[in-house]
Amino acid sequence: MSPSQIVTQKRMTAEEAAALIQNGEVISTSGFTPAGYPKAIPVALAERAKRLHEIGEDFKLSLYTGASVGDELDGELARAKALNFRMPYQSNKDLRNGINSGEIEFVDFHLSHVAQYLRYGFIPKTNTAIVEACEVTNDGKIYLTTSGGMSATFLRDADRIFVELNTGAPRGLMGFHDVYVPKSPPNRPPLPIYHAGDRIGTPYIKVDPKKIAGIVTTDIPDNTPGFRAPDADSEAIAAHVIEFLLHEQKMGRLPEHLPYQSGVGNVANAVLSGFATHPQIEPISLYTEVMQDGVFELIEADRLEVASTCSLTLSAEGQVKFRDNIDELKHKIIIRQQEMSNNPEVIRRLGVISMNTALEMDIFGHVNSTHVMGSKMMNGIGGSGDFCRNAYISIFMSPSIAKNGDISAVVPMVSHVDHNEHSVQVLVTEQGLADLRGLSPVPRARKIIEHCAHPDYRELLTEYLEFGLKNGSSHHTPHSLSRAFEFHQRFLETGSMKHA
Repeated sequence: MSPSQIVTQKRMTAEEAAALIQNGEVISTSGFTPAGYPKAIPVALAERAKRLHEIGEDFKLSLYTGASVGDELDGELARAKALNFRMPYQSNKDLRNGINSGEIEFVDFHLSHVAQYLRYGFIPKTNTAIVEACEVTNDGKIYLTTSGGMSATFLRDADRIFVELNTGAPRGLMGFHDVYVPKSPPNRPPLPIYHAGDRIGTPYIKVDPKKIAGIVTTDIPDNTPGFRAPDADSEAIAAHVIEFLLHEQKMGRLPEHLPYQSGVGNVANAVLSGFATHPQIEPISLYTEVMQDGVFELIEADRLEVASTCSLTLSAEGQVKFRDNIDELKHKIIIRQQEMSNNPEVIRRLGVISMNTALEMDIFGHVNSTHVMGSKMMNGIGGSGDFCRNAYISIFMSPSIAKNGDISAVVPMVSHVDHNEHSVQVLVTEQGLADLRGLSPVPRARKIIEHCAHPDYRELLTEYLEFGLKNGSSHHTPHSLSRAFEFHQRFLETGSMKHA
């Protein structure tokens, strides 16, 4: 059978593809935060799981993706009780409930690590890969849609491949991707990315056509939640960040043309919006993992040189704007595989300034990005560690309070550590900004309390610090182990971190 016959004769329905996937398989899919993920086959898999469960048969899968994906994948499979293992990142409510109930095992990874761990054989290989594409050719070239993720490694690693050919995705996406898979040690050369806009790979993933087991045609758009207009707290955080960066420029500590990384959410969008409107901000480049709607403001204000990303995480309105301007945007945007968008070597060489969101921060500069009250998984560490540890300047941002003031984002000790004091350099809330560079623990704590904590909690935090200095066994990092989690304990007992 010729390659053209191998591809063209593999057209099938989502249900036919799902019927070929067996209980216990490890499946991997395209998709990243949540863009470019398969949508039809997962729904069919969930329906198959329900039918099998109704007649008493087991059907559970292990699922690897690039990062979070849409409800058609994570949500449908979680609700169908079709998952027993998930990695490396998620943001779906039903999947999260399954993880926190213990029903679904979850491994939280630095996103730059997972693809190479698969190639090294550190984690089980995938049986079946499912990717969304805007084109697949007879000789096995697969052109991805709105995200890079780990698709190149998944397709290379899997025994067989299903392609969801999304006719609703613009064919102009064929020129956006830059697919490059690094070699493994000890023969790994330096990665030749010296500017955010450098292309070093191909616009497609090349596979053996014989591995393509089926092609399912869809036209379903990415189910990306919209973004709220920036609120007062987000705008205040953005203003503090911009003021800090302008000061660093004035002091000669911030070279021109360093690229930026911006995390996901409304605070990150507010910072990009501030970059677009502030009269003193020069055009910037992005070397990031997620491109959100805020990038359009930069482009419209002629403030964007180039954006390197792993995904186009756009609202419905943003998707329309992207499609309408796709030819012009092709010269501004590059979509990479996540081990390249998040690569520590490249991040450190380029001098990326990282800006990520914290769940909570403590007075000594540690950050929790993942666990509510120390044990309940929220989404995962994502790429924040890849960027924070290797950034030119690492910034973490958060509103100072949550739950109508009953939770303080600044606590005596974080209930889970994702980013430690050795990597975190700047903390920002709507209250202010704390530059922690070069500070020992006690001055660091005083600055965080003064500049970042909400006024309702400053006295409590100061009292904790002074208690440790007076009663602790060491004055270097004066924690009191008997009181370190008193904010969290009080919330669990009373519903508020405040004193009664």
